[in-house]
Amino acid sequence: MRTNPVGVEGAIEMALINVTLPDGTVNEYASGITCAEVITDALGRKHGCLAARINGVECDMSNTIEADCEVEGILSDSDEGIHILRHSAAHLLAQAVTALYPNAKPTIGPAIDRGFYYDFAMEAITESDLKPIQKKMQELARKNFTVERIELSDEELQDHFADNPYKLEIINDKIEDGGGSTIYKQEEWYDLCLGPHVPNTSRLMNVKLTSVSSAYWRGDQDREQLVRIYGIVEPTKEALRATLTRLEEAKKRDHRKLGKDLQLFHIDEEVGQGLILWTPRGAIVRQELQDFISSHLRRQGYSQVFTPHVGKLDLYRTSGHFPYYQDSQYPPLVERDLMKKLADEGCTCGELSNLMKSGDIDGYMLKPMNCPHHIKIYASQQRSYRDLPLRLAEFGTVYRWEQSGEISGLTRVRGFTQDDAHLFVTEDQIAQEVLGCIELVQIIFDKLGMSDYRVRVGLRDSDSDKYVGESERWDKAEEACRAAAQSLGVQWSEEEGEAAFYGPKIDFVVKDVIGREWQLGTVQVDYNLPERFELEYKGSDGEIHRPVMIHRAPFGSMERFCGVLIEHFAGKFPTWLTPTQCHIITISEKHKAYAQEVADALKAHEIRVQVDDGDDTIGKKIRNHRKLQPAYMIIVGDGEAETRTVSLRARNGDQISGMGLDDFITAMCHEIETKVAQPSIVVVDKTD
Repeated sequence: MRTNPVGVEGAIEMALINVTLPDGTVNEYASGITCAEVITDALGRKHGCLAARINGVECDMSNTIEADCEVEGILSDSDEGIHILRHSAAHLLAQAVTALYPNAKPTIGPAIDRGFYYDFAMEAITESDLKPIQKKMQELARKNFTVERIELSDEELQDHFADNPYKLEIINDKIEDGGGSTIYKQEEWYDLCLGPHVPNTSRLMNVKLTSVSSAYWRGDQDREQLVRIYGIVEPTKEALRATLTRLEEAKKRDHRKLGKDLQLFHIDEEVGQGLILWTPRGAIVRQELQDFISSHLRRQGYSQVFTPHVGKLDLYRTSGHFPYYQDSQYPPLVERDLMKKLADEGCTCGELSNLMKSGDIDGYMLKPMNCPHHIKIYASQQRSYRDLPLRLAEFGTVYRWEQSGEISGLTRVRGFTQDDAHLFVTEDQIAQEVLGCIELVQIIFDKLGMSDYRVRVGLRDSDSDKYVGESERWDKAEEACRAAAQSLGVQWSEEEGEAAFYGPKIDFVVKDVIGREWQLGTVQVDYNLPERFELEYKGSDGEIHRPVMIHRAPFGSMERFCGVLIEHFAGKFPTWLTPTQCHIITISEKHKAYAQEVADALKAHEIRVQVDDGDDTIGKKIRNHRKLQPAYMIIVGDGEAETRTVSLRARNGDQISGMGLDDFITAMCHEIETKVAQPSIVVVDKTD
């Protein structure tokens, strides 16, 4: 224990406190010491921390300590530190913008997964305007302004933000009367915020503004249109350079661009934002994935079902999806005669919405989830313990009303197809069935070379009223998820508050080839929906019991999964997924007949083929076809036609001349059947 309190001389009569450090050391200090002083005393001046925790709660380095506690520093390169750095950079961005554009009104500026953004009510700007804003940010950062946290009353908050209606709206909506809140101030600029933040602006030098777009205030397209500026920030120059390199690589892999170049999907404004049109080439990729997982579903004893795209509102009231996720769903549909009657009575849209919320009138809704429909299939007949586990699977399309500013290509859409399944099991079957679901996810990741992943177990937040059902059942479900995650032998973590409202879940978070993380497959254990729908089965004891429900989707959604795959492979799919696996190119017109013979032979073995027997030069043909990333280009000329061979150019750069057509077909079939990661033709011994 430290005996001479830091910063205190002759402090016999002053209050002393004990501060416990992460290594278990207990030091004695004078009451009122700051976190920065404690951390500097323990770790030295170059400790690299930009915030702290007192008894596990994040706070600023300037926070004073008045009682015995545990103190820990938050390093700038930790997950928590990066989040604080990004949030602080958003504040610096707002300071720079308001310095350059005095009439701009800052609205909100959060940290996000890959950086930060801030929305402004201001005149439109372009990408060329970002450079002077970034320069201003770095100028402010160099001035090393102290970032101060200041407590304000309700009245003081109203006075500080009197000229910003957006901040006033947040204050009026989010802050309880009499509660007050905090602002963070750097030089003369300040913002409404709870923090914590970096201790000074010099920690924000390594910043880069990346793009500008439009957004709507509070995500409502009926509200004001704003300017959204995105940026990234890192603790060091080296980290920033590495991030910029990854961003450049990500730009090359952007599935929206590659999807267009490879003719995989189309989004049309007349169809609607976030609604995907799968082209013939993209449909092949999707269908191959569906066929792949379907073969394993049959092996595991799943039954395929089909359900409608709409359901009665009462179905989703019972399940809880309508009240819990109402804001992210399409508006309910009302029967025509009832709608006419209500309109004749002068019923407004708002009144109609309230009537639906209260349950006074019914309607239909585009289904946001498949599970209520599968529940009704289970409930359509009496069930016995001999029927369980009952595994129902569907590639079911669901609809969510995503905000327009959040829609992005295939990865954030309004209509998507889940590789969905629901298992109805007895309690003693949970562990084995969860492991079976996890096996499916692992098979997919293995075949697609996505071996770098972690597991996240989403648990309920005991302080939240979001979650339904009995605590005892939640405990059982959470323990089942923990046990399953622990059995996998991979990194896993628990995250409180990340459960679905009806049960805990296991999420698989995959890291792609350039280090980005994507949440893909999910498995959920649910005691609550069977209770809400009063599902039953007759047990071996002759008594009536309640089944447990397992939700699982190895791909998550077909759209999102395909978007991730396009970027993971940079459009260079494994041969079994490639839309046209072989492009046959003739050297001249006289080779058309042999090219067609090769194509027919390949098609007979269900190998996907495209023939180019046009008049362009061989060089131009090769350049044009390379853009579509076939697994192989087959060149046929005099020599090949005479010897019944093919000359190959593999996508990986390998070239083979004069390979026998039959040998090539055998090798291709082997490559497709074994689902190798990338084209790599080898001659297969036919006697094997």
